[in-house]
Amino acid sequence: MNPIDAPFSPVGIPLNPKGLKFGTDGIRGSVNTILTPALAMQIGYWLGKVLVEPGPILIGMDSRNSGPMLVSALSAGLNACGREVWNLGLCPTPAIPGLIRRFSLPGGIMVSGSHNPPQDNGIKMFKDGGAKIDQVQQEEIERKLKGDQDISSKSPLTAKYYHYGCTYERYDLLEFYRNSLLDSVYSQRLDGLKIVLDLCWGSATVCGAELFQVLGADIIALHAEPNGLKINTNCGSTHLKPLQRAVLENGADMGFSFDGDADRMLAVDSQGRILDGDQILYLWGSALMDKDKLPGNKLVATIMSNLAFEKIWNSRGGVLARTSVGDQYVYEAMETTGAALGGEQSGHILSIQNNMSGDGLLTALQVATLIQASGSSLSTWMNSSFVAYPQKLLSVRISTSSSRHKWQQSDEVRQVLEESKTAMNRNGRILIRASGTEPVLRVMVEAINMEIVDYWSKKLVLAIENSFPR
Repeated sequence: MNPIDAPFSPVGIPLNPKGLKFGTDGIRGSVNTILTPALAMQIGYWLGKVLVEPGPILIGMDSRNSGPMLVSALSAGLNACGREVWNLGLCPTPAIPGLIRRFSLPGGIMVSGSHNPPQDNGIKMFKDGGAKIDQVQQEEIERKLKGDQDISSKSPLTAKYYHYGCTYERYDLLEFYRNSLLDSVYSQRLDGLKIVLDLCWGSATVCGAELFQVLGADIIALHAEPNGLKINTNCGSTHLKPLQRAVLENGADMGFSFDGDADRMLAVDSQGRILDGDQILYLWGSALMDKDKLPGNKLVATIMSNLAFEKIWNSRGGVLARTSVGDQYVYEAMETTGAALGGEQSGHILSIQNNMSGDGLLTALQVATLIQASGSSLSTWMNSSFVAYPQKLLSVRISTSSSRHKWQQSDEVRQVLEESKTAMNRNGRILIRASGTEPVLRVMVEAINMEIVDYWSKKLVLAIENSFPR
């Protein structure tokens, strides 16, 4: 075996645990327990090997204190593989795929724990064209991390690729990303609007407030400095109360709240009412449909999107295509069907306008400029929008991890599902899916009122517990 293709690990540091698997958005977990510098170095090395095209690899990060350590480890692995690295520094996740496309780079990495707490971090990997690495590439990296050398890599980086690469600071590239966001609104202005931004102590702090101010908005910025010890802590898109309070106290027209790496966004109107991803898709999709700029009048959403959203969209002559949970599935469906807009309830919105990269800042700019151009207000628009059906999300723990994939074999569970389908007709639904990592079934019950939701939730949980006793 050529030394360069031996299992890559620093001396005395064991290879990655055998059971590591990529999630729907790369690898994420607690730093120095699940996500260690040794593992990051290996990931960098093997990512450099499996990416097809030669050239520099782009790396960015959110504000977490562990970010520089992991960026250094990833860069060391990539350099050892012979790759040049361009370090973008603090940036939103969507800057990575955008700059990959602009400069025809072979790939990139974002170091971010997204909406997770400060002690976590993650590694998101992108290939040429800006899409996330595909399943084949993921599986090859996983096998290489376990020391499996029976795989013949199709990478152009052959076993004789001995020279090492260098790392360069390229903070200047963020200007291209910032300008692309301004270009996305076609010089529309936001003069006269008072807007609150919750920048979450994270990636959005790098240019979020500046973008809205350049367009003329009066901005009140919360959690507006990068702070790795506070990122996502009682703020951001998973904790909307600070945003709602600030909008009401300041008499603002609207507010936008981002997650740690600014790839998703949720909004509130002047009354503090929440616009989740479904409401945002309906607003943006309606505007595109009215201008005949939405191919096939189609939106792509996940199975979790609210039934009331689907009904009102269908009533307008629209088509709602549903996918499994995860933005990668939304991306694949949009690419396959030619849809121009899609996303998730969480506020992760993908648009053809930026090559289907989830971008919270771009989405916020679109919502604000669409409302401004309408001559109305976000609250007035909300009054004419749909009222979401109540939903209840449950995690039902069962006996073993292997049992979670056998729930469809339970006669009692199947009977409850059939009864609920008949009783609720088209005014409710139940979804069950197995957790990818735990002995847990994820249950979503949705209906026209909360009493019906509670009734079928209790009945279904009982059926699951009877079928899979702990």
